[in-house]
Amino acid sequence: MEEIKKPVPIADGDSLTFWEGCKEDKLLIQRCEDCDKFIFYPRIVCPNCMSENIEWVESAGKGKVYSFTVVRHSPPSFSDDVPYVVAMIELDEGVRMISNIVECEIGDVYCDMSVEVVFEEREDAKLPMFRPLTDT
Repeated sequence: MEEIKKPVPIADGDSLTFWEGCKEDKLLIQRCEDCDKFIFYPRIVCPNCMSENIEWVESAGKGKVYSFTVVRHSPPSFSDDVPYVVAMIELDEGVRMISNIVECEIGDVYCDMSVEVVFEEREDAKLPMFRPLTDT
């Protein structure tokens, strides 16, 4: 039986900088230079004020679980991972992104749990995932 590979992101013109940052273990988001709002997902204009004056900045990579679900049935390429957690993370900068919670038991995930970004190596890409934030 042929191994089914997990898909990897395809960087386009809007997201290329984001994915290049991930390869360097940097979580990059955008910030509007006119209204000072942070932006995620990558865009060419600010959704708040429609300005084109957008810069890329490095996020602190910390936030909280806003919402989550446990995936127990998945496409074949992810069947070895089930069950796993897909979560909406609200970064400290105020933007939200969807990712996975890793490095903890599924039953330990809860809304408002503090998390930090880690990067998972995949074929030709690194993906931002989040793990529980521990006091060290």
